[in-house]
Amino acid sequence: MKYSTKLSDAVHVLAFLALHPGTALTSERIAESVQTNPAYIRQLMSALRRAGLLASVKGHPRAALAREPGGISLLDVYRAIEGDKPILHQDTHTNPDCGVGVNIQLALRDYYDEVQRAAEDRMSAITLQDIIDTYRQKAGIRLYGGVQGAADEAVAALLAGTLGYDANVHCGHHDHEHGTGAHSCGGHTCGEHSCHG
Repeated sequence: MKYSTKLSDAVHVLAFLALHPGTALTSERIAESVQTNPAYIRQLMSALRRAGLLASVKGHPRAALAREPGGISLLDVYRAIEGDKPILHQDTHTNPDCGVGVNIQLALRDYYDEVQRAAEDRMSAITLQDIIDTYRQKAGIRLYGGVQGAADEAVAALLAGTLGYDANVHCGHHDHEHGTGAHSCGGHTCGEHSCHG
């Protein structure tokens, strides 16, 4: 059975853009991260743009979020990509001459509607920022806002447990260039540099 990964891929695109603000990202570059083809990424980005979640200039690789990540819900993304499609689908090709075949779908409908409402309520409460925060946690990326000075001294202070930083400062990006030198975030394994705490 084939299942859709459009929602997952669309969230991947939005998170990738949020994690690389101001960077010229082509559909080819984003497709590399999603491990798909650029045409599919352009389709997703077009749907996200129509839904008001992406701002971009056609033909220029500078797509950006149209809202802050905290203002984009998982339900917003689902609706942008899937429209009003239900999450669960009934089999409409059952045998009309069979009592079970006819009535089981009627029995399931109410439960499917209940699941749909619950899923939409939960999806509306999950934001892209929540997803990015969880991504950073799972990737081991810890941001130290407000740290200034020489990087070597900051690392030494961190290791000694004496690093002073402002936990209220929030950065939208872990500060390094992507796709340059030996470091590549294409698969977002990012374990080879100082972003990790």
